Amino acid sequence: MTKAGARFPDNFIWGAATAAYQVEGAWAEDGKGESIWDRFAHTPGKIRNGDSGDAASDHYHHWQEDIALMKSIGLKSYRLSLAWSRILPNGRGKVNQAGLDFYNRLIDGLLEAGIQPMVTLFHWDLPQALQDEGGFAARSTAEAFVEYADVATRHLGDRVTRWITHNEPSVFAFVGHSFGQHAPGLKDPYTALRVAHHLLLSHGWSVPVIRANSPAAEVGIAINVNFNQPASPSTYDYHVWQYEFGMWSRWFLDPLYGRQYPPDLVAYAINNHSLPADGLDFVQAGDLQIVAAPTDFLGLNYYTRQLARDQSLPPDQNLPPTVFQAPKNDHDWQEMEDWEVYPDGLFNVLTWLNFEYQPAALYVTENGASWSDGPDETGRVKDARRINFLQRHFEAALRAIQIGVPLKGYYVWSLMDNLEWGHGFSQRFGLIWVDFITKQRILKDSALWYKGVISQNAIPEMPIDP
Repeated sequence: MTKAGARFPDNFIWGAATAAYQVEGAWAEDGKGESIWDRFAHTPGKIRNGDSGDAASDHYHHWQEDIALMKSIGLKSYRLSLAWSRILPNGRGKVNQAGLDFYNRLIDGLLEAGIQPMVTLFHWDLPQALQDEGGFAARSTAEAFVEYADVATRHLGDRVTRWITHNEPSVFAFVGHSFGQHAPGLKDPYTALRVAHHLLLSHGWSVPVIRANSPAAEVGIAINVNFNQPASPSTYDYHVWQYEFGMWSRWFLDPLYGRQYPPDLVAYAINNHSLPADGLDFVQAGDLQIVAAPTDFLGLNYYTRQLARDQSLPPDQNLPPTVFQAPKNDHDWQEMEDWEVYPDGLFNVLTWLNFEYQPAALYVTENGASWSDGPDETGRVKDARRINFLQRHFEAALRAIQIGVPLKGYYVWSLMDNLEWGHGFSQRFGLIWVDFITKQRILKDSALWYKGVISQNAIPEMPIDP
């Protein structure tokens, strides 16, 4: 067990993260084009309570205040994403100078405050004009992404030292194109696999472009890997785990690290009619060499543990679950449905990624928890559960470092309360509480506690005063 007071390595990067659609607002201002999330949110019934990112946390107009709050916390780095359609309203072609000007001001403001930007190029908000042409199911959209990456890095690359090509390509591909729960709202497993491949292809194509435009920068990709394990020793549960965990992790990581697509998962997809009998017909000669372009780091987004259970069998043909999960309570479970608080899973995933793929460096690019604590009568936001969550996960991360995992930084999700995609404003992950009507900001207790972590570069001996 890592003890309180244990220090992180010198130069460890402490940060927080957001995504453009979730915080910026200003969805149609200053020449910005429509994105698929704008279209999705404006379609009745797609987002809880009819919420949308039209105004979101209004970071577009409050960025100076937000930078001041970041500085007050002591953040060393801020992970943001660019809105593709704010820079290229049609996805390609004419550049919207007002969009570039906004990001220039934001990045200059961060640097003036001593905060290094880590910039994600694509965090799911594809320009609607490209979706109208087929979206990432079309190879041409992968080509358009390279044009966008070139524009962004030519204009911003002199000041950005870390670039992420894509955030959670598995979520964009599967939740958006197979499950229909995210934009663009499709339910077609074959299309989802085409999208996944073209996301990876666009990543590989763009890496040398980013390096040319931003030669001093590191380049990587952010993958979501929750800790997944069979619910019992049953062979049935094991096979479910092998597929579920594989599709969310190995399907992306194996080609990124030069191993082709996993044959067992390709066979499973063919047998379940997600792929045609001849398999990966959308993969062209040389694609996988491009996908495996060397990168400087791998970003990990980690949130919870998931148990794989074969739900197709009658109870008498399967073993009862044997993996212990804490009773449902508001301490061991987040307010997000079925998200268990499981810090050991972060340690397990970090060590697995390191030993399995040996990335040059790792960053926790997202980790956080949703609890809806709001201001009390004094205006204080007492979110003790989030402090407990972060402390336990920081301990898990430090244990991984101590056994040799090259973890270089940690970005808490999220800097501020924001629009949680299809959940709308019903979930609050922020270190900063936001009134979504007035846009008032308040540092939560967790932000003040995190300030202590950063200043000491260590896990505090105890939390802030209750």
